[in-house]
Amino acid sequence: MGHQSSSTTVVVIGDQAPRAIRSVEGLSNVDAASLAGAPEEEAVHWARRAHATYLVHDWDPLGHVANSWVEFFEDESTFEVLELEIDRTVSALGSGSIAVPDYYVVVEPEALERTWKHWWLGVLPGASPTRVIPWTNPDESLAKLLRRLPTGRPWPESGPWLRGLRTAVPDRVGLPGAA
Repeated sequence: MGHQSSSTTVVVIGDQAPRAIRSVEGLSNVDAASLAGAPEEEAVHWARRAHATYLVHDWDPLGHVANSWVEFFEDESTFEVLELEIDRTVSALGSGSIAVPDYYVVVEPEALERTWKHWWLGVLPGASPTRVIPWTNPDESLAKLLRRLPTGRPWPESGPWLRGLRTAVPDRVGLPGAA
C-alpha cells in the first residue's frame, strides 16, 4: 500500500468481502485483514508490516476518488470535491504513501448499485482490464482465485489516468470515443 514489495496486493470489494478475507486468514502465504473503514495510516502501517506472498484486505486506496466520482454522478456531491479527491490521491500515490493494489476482486458485482457497477466494471477495468476481477461466486475459494490471478498490463501512470476521471461519464465509460 505505500511500499514496493514482492507481495501481490489484492483488495476485495463488496458486502461479502470480510467473509472472503476470513477464508484466507491463516494460510501460510497470505497476510489477510479486514481494514475497511480503518484510517489510512493504520491500513498503510499494516501493509508495511506484512510480508507474505499475498496481501489481502478490503481497504481501497482509491476509495475517496471512487466515492467522490459516484456521488458526483448521483448528484450528491460537487465537481470540486471530485477534483480535490483526485488531486489528493494523485499526490499520495506520487509520494509513495499509498499504492494502487495489484488486483481488485469485486465480490458479487451484480448486486452493486448502478453507478458503482460503472466504477468497478467500467472505469477501473478501462485503465487495466486484467487487474479488476468480477467474482460472481463468493462461495468459491478465494485461495483458489489467488492461485490463478491473470497476468496483464500494469496500472497506467496514476496522474493522467485519475485526472481523466473528471470527464468519465458512467454510461459512456469503455465505449469507443469516450473519455
